Formats: sequence, structure tokens, C-alpha cells
Amino acid sequence: MVLSSVLGFPRIGANREVKKAVEAYWAGKLSAEDLIKAAADVKKSSWTSLKERGVDLIPSGEFSLYDHVLDHSAAFNAIPKRYQGLGLSALDVFFAMGRGRQADGVDVPACEMKKWFDSNYHFVVPELSEETDFKLLYNKVLAEYKEAKEIGVVTRPVVLGPISYLVLGKAAKEASPDFQPISLLPKILPVYKQLLSELKAAGAESVQIDEPILVLDKGAELDKQYAFAYAELAPVSPKIILTTYFNRLDSNINFIAKLPVAGLHIDLVRAPQQLGEVLAAIKSTPIVISLGVVSGRNIWKADFAVAIKFAQTAIAALGADRVIVATSSSLLHTPVTLASEKKLTQQQRDWFSFALEKAAEVATIAAVLSGSQDPKVSAALEANKVSIAKRREFESTSDDAVRKRVAAITPDMYDRKSPFAVRKEVQAKHLNLPRFPTTTIGSFPQTKEIRTARAKLGKGEISEAEYDEFIKKEIELVVKFQEKVGLDLLVHGEPERNDMVQYFGEQLTGFVFTQNAWVQSYGSRYVRPPIIVSDVSRPTPMTVKWSSYAQSVSSKPMKGMLSGPVTILNWSFPRDDVPRKLQSQQLALALRDEVLDLEKAGISAIQVDEPAIREGLPLRRSDWDEYLQWAVDTFKLSTAGVTDATQTHSHFCYSDFGDIFPSIQRLDADVISIEFSKSDMKLLHTFKQYGYSNQIGPGVYDIHSPRIPSEAEIIERLKTTLAIIPDHLMFINPDCGLKTRGWKETEASLANLVAAARWARANA
Repeated sequence: MVLSSVLGFPRIGANREVKKAVEAYWAGKLSAEDLIKAAADVKKSSWTSLKERGVDLIPSGEFSLYDHVLDHSAAFNAIPKRYQGLGLSALDVFFAMGRGRQADGVDVPACEMKKWFDSNYHFVVPELSEETDFKLLYNKVLAEYKEAKEIGVVTRPVVLGPISYLVLGKAAKEASPDFQPISLLPKILPVYKQLLSELKAAGAESVQIDEPILVLDKGAELDKQYAFAYAELAPVSPKIILTTYFNRLDSNINFIAKLPVAGLHIDLVRAPQQLGEVLAAIKSTPIVISLGVVSGRNIWKADFAVAIKFAQTAIAALGADRVIVATSSSLLHTPVTLASEKKLTQQQRDWFSFALEKAAEVATIAAVLSGSQDPKVSAALEANKVSIAKRREFESTSDDAVRKRVAAITPDMYDRKSPFAVRKEVQAKHLNLPRFPTTTIGSFPQTKEIRTARAKLGKGEISEAEYDEFIKKEIELVVKFQEKVGLDLLVHGEPERNDMVQYFGEQLTGFVFTQNAWVQSYGSRYVRPPIIVSDVSRPTPMTVKWSSYAQSVSSKPMKGMLSGPVTILNWSFPRDDVPRKLQSQQLALALRDEVLDLEKAGISAIQVDEPAIREGLPLRRSDWDEYLQWAVDTFKLSTAGVTDATQTHSHFCYSDFGDIFPSIQRLDADVISIEFSKSDMKLLHTFKQYGYSNQIGPGVYDIHSPRIPSEAEIIERLKTTLAIIPDHLMFINPDCGLKTRGWKETEASLANLVAAARWARANA
């Protein structure tokens, strides 16, 4: 019999119950007990919903109030010293690590965040050193296994594997210069053994141990560590299902096949080509294969015929009792359910599948492979065949004008008219900015009043004209504040924008939008990714109206604000029938038109943000060159049409750029702004290694935390930065946009930023 499996489930709740509860707790409006109860209700709903859909192997232990990696650090006592001895509860220590804390005499910054592999999910980076004292403070995985069991749901616990956890960590400041987190493997394994043995004693038959590091090149360097670790864990653990996702194993399968594990999960959505090699490697072993045939990263309905063919190949090689069909990864990256969408057309609904629908898909595929005679299974199989055929028919149509325009792209369209050195002189005269010019990344606080006005417009309670007048007043407020505080290069604040990707998608052809398809980005920050369904073009200008208005109420220069082609692509659910390169080219041409219209309207600085360019980098180095070529080219295509006098900006956040720095240079933006504050300024070493000829704005404070940085703190960061970056190339700005922050903290933080800039002008 072929079993079905889901590797993980969205932890936000069908109606964002977790977000509401967590933020109420932070605001002091909800007790810790009520927060835990709200979380328990969401977990119960998830487990019972998966059971009702016929899933055999239901996950538990992967739920989190903020981030699952942070949960792991907190449970394993990997808590940096700055969070200890503060008189905080364990829950408040957990949240302080995730978002910082500045209250009741406690002032600590948050831990660093990074992107989870090539997704838009952010995890909290473990800080480790020789002094890290691993011990199991609480067995969260065991508690949730028992919690599910009490309501009649038998689950398969999920644990982040020891080697992936350590490799994803970083050396803490107190660590020795040559310290490597993986060296802590012998210290952490006893804690894993305790956790797993307790699960086994509680009756867990198997455990899903996630080791996604195995799909990276660096996995090949860790064969001895894997052999050592799993030889230690296997004897005391429930049956181990070693779980990988997002890419292929390549040669790593050779040592994986020798590990004492009961099963291996592979991702056949992202890496279908690996199936033959994996089957050959494990055929002579007792290892069960778990096939990720339903996407955990996209929202398109699975093609049952393709999934069944993969599974039949595995069954022919290993036998049905050694095959599991599963989601390709955790469904964390997908919305909860399509049932919440009331405004999609019937045609559109028929294309999509969200988390609960995907759970039903894996159950149906497993039933078909097990020879089920249930009429409902046969009907689902036939319905899927019809749906896929209709979608393929729709996908076969294209916009000839868009395709012809892409075909007409020429090499000269990627390059500015003059080199940076020439442009810099022209822009200096045109913009007349001081040394150490100050600016922000774009957005200002999205207040309750802004959200209410947008909701009223959507419901028809106010007219378009009334809404426009409201937005004008919000822009005036933001502009006047920037002038008052002393910023040099202003922004309009983006009060009209619901999201930095959705806003543009709503004004482009080729996109579909949802009402409640929320996905977690980090902590309590959720997004609703638009869905690209067909060729993309720009019917009319998208941002010129508001940027022009902002410029009309200030004599200071104004930045136009756009999201870049690669970011719009990566932060949408993309098409799966055409290459990403083509989709990015279409977006770039639409943005090129917008950039030129902004310039014609008198906007002298234009920022095209690409925070997702590093995120989209393939996980295997051998695949990098092709991606970086088209990703950089499409950014340049969107920006290169302007005159020398127009200053182009771009923003990047929460990524490791050292390994792709030459490509960042090739973007040829006049100014780039990069997250620095939470990464221990480690990007400075990259700039020192490679140098950087264009201007740069290192983010001097973390906007993802409500904490207000002091003037002295920002000055210290500037001193460190100025040791490497020449003063004539430097802008001063926050890490990221201010949308999620409140006005009080924004005003105080920016006042300190401007004061620090004055210090720099006087002393540097």
C-alpha cells in the first residue's frame, strides 16, 4: 500500500488567527495563556483537517508562533547571553530573539534573519560559539505529538536535523576567529538523542528529520558528519525519514544511501531529474522513498498523471510498500485553503490548489496507486485530467505584442548611456545632495487609518475621488515630516500601496489576485502573493501620479519607488508553463516604460528594488551563471533607458551577497542600499574584498524590530562602515521600508539617523 504524507502545514490559521493573537500579546491585550490557547486551536484545526482529507502521515511539531528555527534554538538553550538574566519569561525571551525588545528597562536588538534557502520565508539565524551549552529546556516536538494524540490524530513529528541546524547557524561575536558551528555536532547530539528517545517512548513510530542542507553543494563536504550523527541517533529514535527539499541531491545520494535511516524524502517538483539516480542508489537497501510530487511552493493544481508516473517508476523499482507520495516540501509556503476565495472566477478556481487542497491531492494520488476502487477517487482522477487539459489550453494562448517586444530586445538596451563616474558628476549637480545624503527605503507606516480607507474604497463606501484626497493628505504628511526631520532625498511614503508586489500586479495584465491567500514571510508578517497566469504588460502608468504629486509639495528631490522584475517574479506565484526568464523580461519591459514616464514627469531619482535577487539564486552553484545572467540583465533592462542625470537606486535585504558580488556590481545602479545592521556588518568584508565603485547606503538600523536605535549606536555603525567605504560614495538609510513600524518609533529612529549623519559631515 502506498501512503500519503504532508511535510508541514501553514501555521497562520485560516483567518490569520495566529497573527492576531501574537500581535495582541505584544500589545499587552492578550495573556500568554490565551495566546497559547489560540495557537492550540489552530494546531487542532490543522491536524483534524489533514486527517479528514485522508492524509496518512500528518506532521506535528513544526508549528511556531514566530519561526521554527528560533523554536529550535530556544528549546535547545542556544540563547545568546544578551537575552539571559533579564527577568523575562521563556516566551518573552523567544520573542525578544525574534524581534528585539525595548521595554521595562530591557533594551536588546533582535537576532539576524536570513531567507530560508530560495524562498521568501525568513528564519532567525542561530548564534553559536564554543560556549553554547546545549540542553533540552523543553521538548516542544513531544508536547505537540501528545497534543495531537489527545484529539485522536496520530502524527509524524517533524524535527530540524542537527547538521542543517548547525550549518544554518553563525559564529557568535564571542566565538574564536576560526570557529565553525558544525564543530558543535558532538555537543548537540546528546540533546537530539534525548528528544528522539522521548518521542519513541511516547509511541511515535517514525520521525521526519529535515536536512535540507543536503541539496546544497556544501552537503558533499559533510558526509563524515552525517555518518557519525545518524549512527548515534538511529538506535534511540523512532524510524527516521531523512527529508530533503527544494533541489536535487546529486552525488550526496551516494553517502545518504549508506545512512541508517528508514526513509528518504526527495523533491520531484523542483528536481524531477534525480529520481533515477536516487532509486538506483537505494534499491539494495531497506530505505523507503518519499516522493515529493505535489508542490509545496506553488499554487497550481498538481497534474495527477505526471505524479502517478513518477510513483509507478518508484514502485517498479522498489515495490509499493517502499513508496510514499508527499508534498514536495512543507506547505508553509502556500495559503491555507482555496475555500476562502470568493471572488475568483470558476475558471481560475479550477487552476489552483492551496494547502488543504494539496493534502487531498496527495491522498488521492496514494489511493490511486494503492488500487482504490472508491468512486470518489475515480471521479477526482477524471476531474483532475479535465482541469489540467483546460489549463493547458489556456496556457497555449499568448499576447503577440508582448512576445514580439521581448524578441526585439537588443544588447544596447541593457546599458546606461555613460559610465558611473560620468553619471555621478552629472547627478551631483542635478540633485545637489550634501555629503552623506540621508534617505529611506520607500514605505512609511501603514496606519490603521490608511488600511481603513483602502477597505472602504474596496467596499464602495467612499468614492475614488475621496480616496485620492485622503492619499494626498497622507503623502503631504510624510513629505512634511521628512522635511522637518532633515532627510535629504525624499519619498512619498507609499500610502496607496497594499504590498510592494501586489500593488504593481494589480496594474499589470497577466495577474490574478486573491482575498485571503496569506503566506508567512517572517514572524507575524504575512503577504498575499499575486499569481502570474499569462503574459505581462503595462496598460497605463502605475506610480507617476503619486510620485509627481509628492514632488509638487516639496522643493527637495523625490525618489520614485518601484519593485524590480526579479522581485515581482519571486514574490508572486509564477507560471509553471514558461521559463522564469521570459516572465522576468516581460516585467522588465513594463517597468522600463514606468521608469521613463517617471523621468519625464520630473522625478530625478528612481529606486527599483530587488531584495529577492539573491533569494532567487539556484541552490546549486552549477546553475548560477544562467540565472545571474538573465536576472541582472532584466534589472538593467528596466533601468538603463534613463539619462545620465537620473539617479537609479536599488535595495537588497537579508541575503548573503559575498558569493555573487560581481553580479551586484554588474547591476550598475547608481546607489544600492543593503541590510547591514543585523548581520554584524559582515557585508563590509565583502566590500573590502571586491571594492565597489558606485554609491552605497548601508542600513544603519533594523526596521523589523520596534526597538529605537540611539544616535550613538548609529554613529558607531557609521564609524565601522567608513573604515571600508569611502565617504564620497556613502548614503545613510535604514535597513528596509518602514511600512510595518509605528509613527512614534519611526520619528525617533529617523531623527537619530539624521543626527548621526550631521556628526558624519562634521567629523568624517
